[in-house]
Amino acid sequence: MRRILPIALALSVALIGCKAKEMMDKASIASDLHKRGTVDLMKEVSEDKYTPPADGKLTDAQVQMYLKVRDHEKQIAQVAKQELQQHADAAKKAGDKSIGGMMEGFKGLSALGELATADVRAAKDLKYNTQEYLWVKGKILEASTSAAAEKMTEAMNANMDASYQQMKKSYDEAKDEQTRKVYADMLANFDKSKQEMAQKKEKEDPALAYNRQLLSKYEGALNAWAQEMAKYEDKPGEAQKNVDQWSKDVDKSIQDAKAKAKQ
Repeated sequence: MRRILPIALALSVALIGCKAKEMMDKASIASDLHKRGTVDLMKEVSEDKYTPPADGKLTDAQVQMYLKVRDHEKQIAQVAKQELQQHADAAKKAGDKSIGGMMEGFKGLSALGELATADVRAAKDLKYNTQEYLWVKGKILEASTSAAAEKMTEAMNANMDASYQQMKKSYDEAKDEQTRKVYADMLANFDKSKQEMAQKKEKEDPALAYNRQLLSKYEGALNAWAQEMAKYEDKPGEAQKNVDQWSKDVDKSIQDAKAKAKQ
């Protein structure tokens, strides 16, 4: 019992300390939002200059920068969302058509702008070049969404293969030439579509493939896509949950199609 009490006390102090730091961080962010509005922020952003590399490839340091900015962005977005909700509640209480309600509505628009620019504000807070950050973020989101597109393409190919095998079976079992010709034309169209899809994959930007591989060293390829949507979610973790479920559903569709192709 004597050993448990000091441990419990230490945990309590640590939790209180964490909570106090969180409150201080939020207060600091709220103060900055009031002092430096979106217009002032965007003026600062416009003063940054950056020339992207000709090969379009990211570096480890740039991915690490993006991840650090994203963590801080979440804190800023949370405060901006709370202020947006407060102004919305105040406008509703005052009456949407009242002067007080209209004023709160304008304040709400300001909070919405702060939410939308939370990422560049975070980059500024962390002393990064915002123009470089924006380029890096664009490349990372491009890599992340391309991973989603590739997963969808894999599902399409699996379903096409399943349909092709079923059609080939019907072609082999056809009793007359007219029916066989109909199936033969359909099979030819399938072959053409598969060839076109294969050619598109061959033409994939090598920088895109490189950036996806680099990103995978730090997190799942779909995570950046999910985290971007999370900024606007009502329930914490909802966006990630939806993306994970989507990924599972697509994987199941692929497995079902492959099983069907073997029948």
